[in-house]
Amino acid sequence: MRNFLVNHKFLLVAVVLLLLLIGSLFIAYNSLFGAPQKTAEVELFTTPVVAVNIQNVVKRLKDDGFIRNAWAFSVALSRTSKEIESGGYKISKSMDAWKLAQTLTSTPSLKWVVIPEGLRKEEIGERLAKTFGWDEKQLKDWTYTYTAMDYDYLEGVYFPDTYLIPINESGLDIAKRLRRRFDEQFAPYMSKFLKQNIKWTTALKLASIVQREAGGKNDMPLIAGILWSRLLKDMKLEVDATVQYVRDDRDSLTTGFWKPIKPEDKEIDSKYNTYKYTGLPPFPISNPGLDAIEAVLNPTETDCLYYLHDANRQIHCAKTYQEHLLNIDKYLK
Repeated sequence: MRNFLVNHKFLLVAVVLLLLLIGSLFIAYNSLFGAPQKTAEVELFTTPVVAVNIQNVVKRLKDDGFIRNAWAFSVALSRTSKEIESGGYKISKSMDAWKLAQTLTSTPSLKWVVIPEGLRKEEIGERLAKTFGWDEKQLKDWTYTYTAMDYDYLEGVYFPDTYLIPINESGLDIAKRLRRRFDEQFAPYMSKFLKQNIKWTTALKLASIVQREAGGKNDMPLIAGILWSRLLKDMKLEVDATVQYVRDDRDSLTTGFWKPIKPEDKEIDSKYNTYKYTGLPPFPISNPGLDAIEAVLNPTETDCLYYLHDANRQIHCAKTYQEHLLNIDKYLK
């Protein structure tokens, strides 16, 4: 009987110690891998457009209260064998380290789309198709339907910027998103152009040409000044970019826009061909940024009527056609 009681006490002590150990392990595990909160709202967490730095991501998650322990989350992350992509993720402080790691290595809920200045809408469509996995029909809907629903919004108003877009957003909604950004950014210029008696559509056409013709933002005001002078003198603009635009206006939407023109391209019969017709083209030829728009509003006053860029993209202007020919011999031959 006595041995039984002794054994019973030892067993009881062992059970208590085991329970304490289990409890300690549970507390330790929870303090490392557990969710920071029992209940919490879903929040948007974004990773950079450029390459994702895992150390920075982990630090942000810790600083923002999404994880209890950086080391523990790194362990959970390593078990997924997947990378964290650029984009936006819907996460919550009620997720434990394992659930959070799984979410952040899955397809992001939103993806970054970078639209450089000077693209035409077909090129923007190609970028969107690549990012969101559009098929041929969705790409053609973008080009021929969603961006062709308003006369003044056929081209030039799909503002170049960096966008974070939900992966399930439709092409129509993306077109509206880009136009809203244009309206927001262009709004301050409306009244300024109006004071100079310049229609906003005219300004945008010219800005789209300046954007394509410039070697950089520094020569945009000079190019704008030269093109304004040619327009006011009723001279043909004779701009290669306008010919490139009409030459490349094709149904087979593949890459390869803006290749150098050939002499025969100047004979294309189109209102976009500024070698054949005076004035501006019917619509913008690209989607310009604010620098080009600003250059059209505040062009450089110049006597030059001609310009070219050398191999280093440095601009050289001339007052007469004879001077322009000398520049061609000096810088392009």
